[in-house]
Amino acid sequence: MTEKKEMSTKYDPKAVEQGKYQQWLDQGLFKPSGDKKAKPYSIVIPPPNVTGKLHLGHAWDTTLQDMLIRQKRMQGYDTLWMPGMDHAGIATQAKVEAKLREQGITRYDLGREKFIKQVWEWKDEYADVIHKQWAKMGLSLDYARERFTLDEGLSKAVRKVFVTLYNKGLIYRGEYIINWDPQARTALSDIEVIHKDDKGAFYHVKYPFVNPDDTFNGKHYIEIATTRPETMMGDTAVAVHPSDERYKDLVGKELVLPLQGRHIPIIADQYVDPEFGTGMVKITPAHDPNDFNVGNRHDLARINTMNEDATMNSNAGKYEGMDRFTARKAMVKDLDDQGYLISIDPIVHSVGHSERTGVQVEARLSTQWFVKMKDLSKLALDNQKSDQKINFVPERFEHTFTQWMENAHDWVISRQLWWGHQIPAWYNKETGETYVGETAPKDIENWEQDSDVLDTWFSSALWPFSTMGWPDEDAPDYKRYFPTSTLVTGYDIIFFWVSRMIFQSLEFTGKAPFKDVLLHGLIRDEQGRKMSKSVGNGIDPMDVIDKYGADALRWFLSQGSTAGQDIRFSYDKMDAAWNFINKIWNASRYVIMNLGEMTEPVLPDEKEWNLTDRWILSRLNTTVQQVTHFFDTYEFGEAGRALYTFIWDDFCDWYIEMSKEVLTGDDETAKANTRNILAYILDQTLRLLHPIMPFVTEELWQAMPHKGKSIVTAAYPTVHEEMSNAKAEDDMGHLIDLIKAVRNIRADANAPMSSSVDLLVKTDNANLKALFENNQDYIERFCHPAKFEVGANLDIPKLAMSAVITDAEVYIPLAELVDLKEEAARLQKEVEKYMNEVNRSVKKLSNERFVANAPDDVVESERQKQADYQSKLAATQERLETVQNAE
Repeated sequence: MTEKKEMSTKYDPKAVEQGKYQQWLDQGLFKPSGDKKAKPYSIVIPPPNVTGKLHLGHAWDTTLQDMLIRQKRMQGYDTLWMPGMDHAGIATQAKVEAKLREQGITRYDLGREKFIKQVWEWKDEYADVIHKQWAKMGLSLDYARERFTLDEGLSKAVRKVFVTLYNKGLIYRGEYIINWDPQARTALSDIEVIHKDDKGAFYHVKYPFVNPDDTFNGKHYIEIATTRPETMMGDTAVAVHPSDERYKDLVGKELVLPLQGRHIPIIADQYVDPEFGTGMVKITPAHDPNDFNVGNRHDLARINTMNEDATMNSNAGKYEGMDRFTARKAMVKDLDDQGYLISIDPIVHSVGHSERTGVQVEARLSTQWFVKMKDLSKLALDNQKSDQKINFVPERFEHTFTQWMENAHDWVISRQLWWGHQIPAWYNKETGETYVGETAPKDIENWEQDSDVLDTWFSSALWPFSTMGWPDEDAPDYKRYFPTSTLVTGYDIIFFWVSRMIFQSLEFTGKAPFKDVLLHGLIRDEQGRKMSKSVGNGIDPMDVIDKYGADALRWFLSQGSTAGQDIRFSYDKMDAAWNFINKIWNASRYVIMNLGEMTEPVLPDEKEWNLTDRWILSRLNTTVQQVTHFFDTYEFGEAGRALYTFIWDDFCDWYIEMSKEVLTGDDETAKANTRNILAYILDQTLRLLHPIMPFVTEELWQAMPHKGKSIVTAAYPTVHEEMSNAKAEDDMGHLIDLIKAVRNIRADANAPMSSSVDLLVKTDNANLKALFENNQDYIERFCHPAKFEVGANLDIPKLAMSAVITDAEVYIPLAELVDLKEEAARLQKEVEKYMNEVNRSVKKLSNERFVANAPDDVVESERQKQADYQSKLAATQERLETVQNAE
């Protein structure tokens, strides 16, 4: 045992992780191999916002990407994992403005230039935090290629895309009703608005006729119900449905706008739902998107009554300067005082709120820049019917994507912010002419640039190709690694990001930006609640790593990964993850301590393999096949389960324990063979585990005999057909069943494993008899029999405890310990168990649809199970009868 192989008796993640990440970086292990013969495999990281620290959702997202990249790197692919961050527009600006508010100042006090400087300082601070978090999680990113959505290369791509779309007529500027955030004072796209149920009311108001002789239902007014009386000053009409017989005589008459006195017409328009409320609605073109369209059809004035901060403007008359909700109360009081208010009906209704600031959104008339979506949506939809079709995992999210693309509205891309890509449009100071270009006008002194910036999703939509060097189509990375291989992201940003990357990539490169999209869910707390600051249930992944280690967190996240599903975080699961790694640590320690001066494991000749060797190598082979398949299909939870079963059950609980029988023996050749197989299995297992647990696998791999400088670039295990051995797996299964049966009998009888007992195995299966006799050394080690007999004609004492295994009955005479009544009761339960299994199997096999539709091997397997259960049932019933007669 050499000095360097000394290992602690317990897994210590801090000691294991110390310095490893920097070593990997120093050795350049995360860079693409540059091997032109190798197949390229690339992933671009969904760029985190520079708004703050990464949360558990980021940890999940990036862990899955790292697992894919690490495995592909080991499999010999030329891998690139592109890191980067997003400037995040409104989200980052809102954070910096909140910080300034604490100091009693606004961005307007600083001015644009100084404010932007403050935001860059914020960006640098949080980018540094994110880098440290990436390192702590062990992410194998190629930092030499790191990008930021506001760096010069990406800014060039953004300008190119904007100008091209503008010149094609797909970007236009116009006055429309948009979603407006009055706190951030900026436009929002539809998907940046979150609808929540708020308490409100229907205010029923009298709108009197201008002509005192006009009446409706005997009254000199009509009744209008509104939830937003504060917008009344912008009313320009009242509308009814053209086919509504109740109101056909009212169309063309005029009403007096309460509180204001302006005259407004009654018009007919298809938009009105005659079944809703009174069937009459007020039309406020500057404050409602549907009313805006009605106003356009009837050439109505657009009267905006609010300022950018949602205070009332001069069009609101005496209410000018009031906050919108204060104005509402004042107007309702005045309506009541002046006899216009009929009633107030409290309601709960869905109201839009800003995703970023949380304030109630206003529908506001505004001049904005838009992207026409019809042609771009068609590009994306047509692609899903082509050979370039993107594979959505889970498949159901393709429907979510196509449904949204089929119903996409024009995309408002201008934001009234200072942080972001300033729109490349200039207006002539004298003529008002608009110039749009990738560079500023030459006579810049005569022009003023549009002060708005682009929606942050406009630049991040270009991420897969702009990061690779586009618009330079000869850029080496663009030619080598685009389109990318797999996008891993949350299902909640299909609309925001995934769809936009797809149509922008198809429009500008002619290619889909990635082959696969793996969509995961959200991380929730133990009670299934979404993690949020307001609830106070958020978990900092760095705190989890400090306590359990990065590998334990990564194992938990990989195990929770059923594509498209949410997972629940719990410390119990983290305890289990740490415990599993500790099991791996102790098993590895045992193996390494027993390897002597071995320089590298060399598998002995197949003729030298004993049953347990053949079995464990076959089980390893099956595990390699399963894990590789499940990684390829993104079923990481299933891959983890296959690994867990192999490591904990097969390797640790059985092979390692059985190896002790050989290693404590006198056969030096057998001992050398077992050491080599132990080392080979451990080596291959660590490689399989490495993509999920990079730190501990590196530590253990370096501590054992190996070739190569790091497990990061070691070859990933492959299937060796010659190792597959169904007979060895079947034989070992019988041996394990026998040992388990004896252990269970001892436990039921409270007979400690150290006590010697007689062991009788009754079987008329000659192969089984030979198997048990040939492996009697294992049976003696694990069962401690004073006497061991196996055969068809054994003298079984009545006072014995028994168990039934496939093709055999196991008896342990324990006359002085057995209570016959208890034994009969136990056997009765066994009878019931086997009867249930037989009935289940009979029912399944009598189902014609199952027999007709299930694969032949599945049906045959079920028939074998039925025969096995029937055999066990008969043997148990016979034994029960014997015990009952002995009473």
